[in-house]
Amino acid sequence: MPACKRYRGELIGLVALAVVTATGAVSAAYLTHRDDLDDKDRARVATIVAPATSFGAAEPFERMSAGAATANARPNNNAFSFPLGNLSFGGETDFKLGNGLFKKVWVSSPSSTQASDGLGPLFNARACQRCHLKDGRGRPPLDTNEAAVSMFLRLSVPPRTDAEREALASKATLRIPEPTYGGQLQNFAVQGIPAEGTMTIDYEDVPVTLNGGETVVLRKPTYDIADLGYGPIDPDVMLSPRVASPMIGVGLLEAIHPGDILARADPDDVDGDGISGKASMVRDPETGELTLGRFGWKASTPTIKAQTADAFSGDIGISTPLVTPAFGECTTAQAICRDAPSGVQDRLGPVEAPDPILDLVTFYSRNVGVPPRRDIDDPQVLEGKALFYDFGCASCHAPKYVTSRDAPQPEHRFHLIWPYTDLLLHDMGEGLADGRPVGDASGSEWRTAPLWGIGLTETVSGHTFLLHDGRARNLLEAVLWHGGEAQAARDAVVAATPDERAALIRFLESL
Repeated sequence: MPACKRYRGELIGLVALAVVTATGAVSAAYLTHRDDLDDKDRARVATIVAPATSFGAAEPFERMSAGAATANARPNNNAFSFPLGNLSFGGETDFKLGNGLFKKVWVSSPSSTQASDGLGPLFNARACQRCHLKDGRGRPPLDTNEAAVSMFLRLSVPPRTDAEREALASKATLRIPEPTYGGQLQNFAVQGIPAEGTMTIDYEDVPVTLNGGETVVLRKPTYDIADLGYGPIDPDVMLSPRVASPMIGVGLLEAIHPGDILARADPDDVDGDGISGKASMVRDPETGELTLGRFGWKASTPTIKAQTADAFSGDIGISTPLVTPAFGECTTAQAICRDAPSGVQDRLGPVEAPDPILDLVTFYSRNVGVPPRRDIDDPQVLEGKALFYDFGCASCHAPKYVTSRDAPQPEHRFHLIWPYTDLLLHDMGEGLADGRPVGDASGSEWRTAPLWGIGLTETVSGHTFLLHDGRARNLLEAVLWHGGEAQAARDAVVAATPDERAALIRFLESL
């Protein structure tokens, strides 16, 4: 790799740190928790990630959402499908190979195409791309005639035995699957196998009156399952909907130093600001060790590789070296499913997607780029940014980080990035509660969703449905669903003038 490209990211990071002047006292936590930095760079990083205090102009390098790794993408419907801007030539080759596998359509077994069979027997989609269309955001079905593809239901039941309670306490598992239907409802199946059922959604109108006389009608969903294919479901089953999240920048989120995330945690609200974010600690499936969960709507997955393997198994029914059952999510109560032919080929190994398939799809996922910001100097955008801070939104949607110098992949190291998340769990109130605990997350707690790229949702994905279940039809509705720790911020938006709300939305659209 040419030296100029190899060091481009670190040089930009150092320049950014050098040109920004101090904006206040440096947090003691920021001076101690970054063991990848020396004392001088700890102080410089603390300065650059300090909250903005002036909103008359954009901050230095704010347009580059991912630093030198920002994708060379235009704001069109392919904006989420570019690699990191600093990826090496060899990395781009692996990215393209991984992209091909990400789009690969799997077929049922047995099949004449032995490299692509093994689908299901139960599944939600036949390819990763079917859920993450153009690497963007999933959505709920538009009507009762449309099958859910980029949205599904998680299932679990309360623990009932000492063994189940011990498994949860030790985090050997984060939830107890429903005995018959497992941990996820699969609404498709291969020929000759019954699908598990169909997710149904009923919406109730919830009007909210805003300062200035505007009324916004939110839609409150209720979920159920119809056409159960394997008999009755447990009466205590807990259902939680999930839409597919955008793929952009997840490798950079993985490269945030864990100390930067843990330094923001305040589970007992010691500082009394009403924000009590807490870390989600989970077991790494490769090492068995407790580590920080970063991915998924409840921060229940520690790494992109683990997330990828879980999706292969749960969503498509494809086994990998990390999740090996060839029958995917089929439970012991679904004998016809477990007895169906698999796609395992003895000459290729004991799983349907052997190495290097999992590694290539993981590499692709780690290196999907973040597009540049837009309109960062627009006066209305700057006003909206000031309100974002003033209303308290930045307390959870932390704007910026400098990634670790020790990140495993060189292209992820030491970048000033702007993801707008703290990756912590927050109580979002009863309005958004699913009542289904997962690991450290209660039934009303959710991971702060990253906001980078959110303004391109309609451009890339063709819709503006937001939140974990797509109930919000636009940015304002998403804000109005906030409760719990975000109640004060939500109420500030309700009390704002129409012009102020327009400025806030304009700022979010620029991300």
